[in-house]
Amino acid sequence: MFVRLRPYAWMPSPLRWPARVLTVLLALALVLGGVVAYTVRKSFPQVDGAIRLPGLTGSVEIYRDKSGIPHIYADTAEDLFMAQGFAHAQDRFWEMDFRRHVTAGRLSELFGKATLDNDKAIRTMGWRRVAEQELPELSERTRRYLDSYAKGVNAWLQANPDASDRSLEYSVLKVQNGGYTPEPWTALDSVAWLKAMAWDLRSNVEDEIDRALIAAKLPRERVDQLYPEYPYDRHPPIVTQGTIARDRFDQRAVPKQQGVRPEQDRGRPDTGRLSRQDTPAARQGATGPRRQDVRQPNPPAGGLTGAAVRTDHRARRLEPGGAVALAQAARTLDALPGTMSTADRAGVGSNSWVVSGEHTKSGKPLLANDPHLSASMPAVWYQAGLHCRKMSDRCSYDVTGFTFAGVPGVVIGHTDKIAWGFTNLGPDVADLFMEQVSGETYLYKGEQVKLETREEKIKVAGGGTVTLKVRSTRHGPLINEVLGGVRPGDGADAVALQWTALMPGRTADAIFAMNGATDWHEFRAAAALFEVPAQNLVYADTEGNIGYQAPGRVPIREKGDGAWPVPGWTGEYEWNTAPIPYDQLPSVANPADGFIVTANNAVIDPRRYPPLLTKDWSYGYRSQRIVERLRQEIDKDKVDAAVMGGVQQDTHNGLAETLVPALMKVTLAGPSVRARDLLKGWDGTQDADSAPAAYFNAVWRHLLKRAFDDDLPTEARATGGDRWYEVVRRLLDQPADPFWDDVTTRNRTETRDDILRQAMADAYQELSELLGDEPGGWRWGDLHRLTLTHATLGTSGIGPIEALFNRGPLAVPGGKDAVNATGWNVQKGYEVTAVPSMRMVVDLGDLDKSGWINLTGASGHAFHANYWDQAALWADGELLPMRSKPESVKDAAVHTLRLRP
Repeated sequence: MFVRLRPYAWMPSPLRWPARVLTVLLALALVLGGVVAYTVRKSFPQVDGAIRLPGLTGSVEIYRDKSGIPHIYADTAEDLFMAQGFAHAQDRFWEMDFRRHVTAGRLSELFGKATLDNDKAIRTMGWRRVAEQELPELSERTRRYLDSYAKGVNAWLQANPDASDRSLEYSVLKVQNGGYTPEPWTALDSVAWLKAMAWDLRSNVEDEIDRALIAAKLPRERVDQLYPEYPYDRHPPIVTQGTIARDRFDQRAVPKQQGVRPEQDRGRPDTGRLSRQDTPAARQGATGPRRQDVRQPNPPAGGLTGAAVRTDHRARRLEPGGAVALAQAARTLDALPGTMSTADRAGVGSNSWVVSGEHTKSGKPLLANDPHLSASMPAVWYQAGLHCRKMSDRCSYDVTGFTFAGVPGVVIGHTDKIAWGFTNLGPDVADLFMEQVSGETYLYKGEQVKLETREEKIKVAGGGTVTLKVRSTRHGPLINEVLGGVRPGDGADAVALQWTALMPGRTADAIFAMNGATDWHEFRAAAALFEVPAQNLVYADTEGNIGYQAPGRVPIREKGDGAWPVPGWTGEYEWNTAPIPYDQLPSVANPADGFIVTANNAVIDPRRYPPLLTKDWSYGYRSQRIVERLRQEIDKDKVDAAVMGGVQQDTHNGLAETLVPALMKVTLAGPSVRARDLLKGWDGTQDADSAPAAYFNAVWRHLLKRAFDDDLPTEARATGGDRWYEVVRRLLDQPADPFWDDVTTRNRTETRDDILRQAMADAYQELSELLGDEPGGWRWGDLHRLTLTHATLGTSGIGPIEALFNRGPLAVPGGKDAVNATGWNVQKGYEVTAVPSMRMVVDLGDLDKSGWINLTGASGHAFHANYWDQAALWADGELLPMRSKPESVKDAAVHTLRLRP
């Protein structure tokens, strides 16, 4: 996966290209035949025969099937991870090299001033600086494995010293900036990547800014309409059993001073074993004795007050200085690279669920997972198997799953005993603090405190070195100063970001601990180390147990709910030193329903659980649909892996049953009537060949634009998704609500039916221009298309260069908050921007009956047979066999490479 940089891709438009570079690249395009014939194939990896690898202690075999997926067999863990580093480098070194330049804020060394803003934003955040603090705090075992992995990468790098040996991208880059030579890989490069992952899976920073910017235009009650409460009555949360009583969660007892986070305050997982939920042992839960159902009010709201805003009972208004600072902060956040998410984060989420053996044909659990991330070429994930030939203290891994190129171990997958999946928990782990800055000081509790400062030197290819001054308060770096200064005004004139991932953590330890876990107790102990990004973890094992655990470092606030930027100078909104203790985070084992579903929905009802996780959940349309489908399937028969895969392909639109009846009641005339007739009897499915889905989504796009664009600042306009489902669902019952009125029209007040009528007419007009005048011939897949875009060279603006690396487009079904979540942004069009980045179904009854698919393929080399060979299968909803047993791996192997000391 390559990173799409914001606000522009790394490659500027052709008009911005230096004439010399443009001329050379165009000349290169004219001789592509020679490039493809020589350079491309020269960089393909050796996958058969034998290679000597200095540093190995014993022989290693790498078996690859026809999809190029490697299974690695070794006798020691160090050899195993060294070989994994070698295999990653063989297939994906450009991706790895690019990633480390991203996380270090060093893109301009490769691409010149086009990426300078990106580097400034990354250096201000200091991802690599935090990774430098983390590395020595990791366990000795983790550091040893990271070093072994780096040795494998560097062994490949030393064997491929020329640009043409490494990949086609290096040949193109050589034309642009001359003799760039990659430096050796280090353990730090791997750890730093986890910071980029954490940033993309952050929670509600943009929502905080959007709320404040909207509040500058609208009264508070209208802002609240755009962020409705989660519908707990219609879409139940993940965990519905057990609570944390107030006497078990006493915020006042948690240390409040700033400084080092005491280890003893983290809490420890229990040592209990799994049992059925309806037994006395199970009623103790996964985190201790059964908790009393103590209903608590929502945490007190908090937000901008004092000099930052004017406050009354109806509105929360930013003063000019604060508004400008927040707008500048938003620009900085946009400049941070979207390593796994889109620029607007539309479509980022995930599904995972697990079904116990009582409902399955094998009598053992089934586990499904499909993380929703940005579409990229090659895919975010890399499939692999890591196997010790004989399990022992020297080598205790037998794990198959999805990895990140650049990081050792398996992130999502299964061992010979357990399986696990991730979805984004999405707790509020970042806050924006409005600061009052004067010169080199800032106000805090009535005193002027000196800002912390540091200088960052950014090398720019063809442009010397740029010096960036980064200033920070006690809350974090000032992110509004990065891309242009803000003139001091009255009140708050700066914005500091406090984020849990800017504190050293142990997530790298968690990967190896999960890979080696053998039961629920060991898995929960491993999950305790997974601090950022906080995830929903679902679990199953071959003994028949299923479980859910919410890990992560979730802050405790002295005041406020994290939904709005807050004043930093009062000291009222500080974070306590210790986060929510791990043993008080939601967890459940073997629930009575026999299944657990997570889809970024609310984790637990806050009326039963006092600690604040967040107020900004996904609104549960996907999770509820999965629950309904599972109940339907369970009522019919026992389920198997094929049924689980079918649920992953569900395309139902959760808004259709609400919006379609409202559309049908509106008086309508003209050709739009024929288009609306498509919706009669439509069941809400969004298959690629569906005409009703094409029209409905076009109406939805124009409804949101008609209703809200006139009221909202550009940065906060509707992008689609289930928050807007909930907003519109409630507005449909208020036909005269001000949001229905178009404020740009004079002497007229529009109502609900006016906007619905106009949206249907707009949709017909747009689709007739794009797809023809006959509504019956429209197809959703003709609008909703996925182009697999190489996120560096693939956006150059030079057709022949883009043709080297991009693939597609593919017509795809689904939509933003369908289970088959193919996201799109209503402000930009119907093109797919986020996807189920992989799909996996694990059968704990027979692991070789498991299935998986990646978005593109194993290889990062353009024109390699495995560059995008899985893409068509992915689009059609198919899964490949997820082999893991030695005999099946060897039977399927079409290539065998032996690595020798």
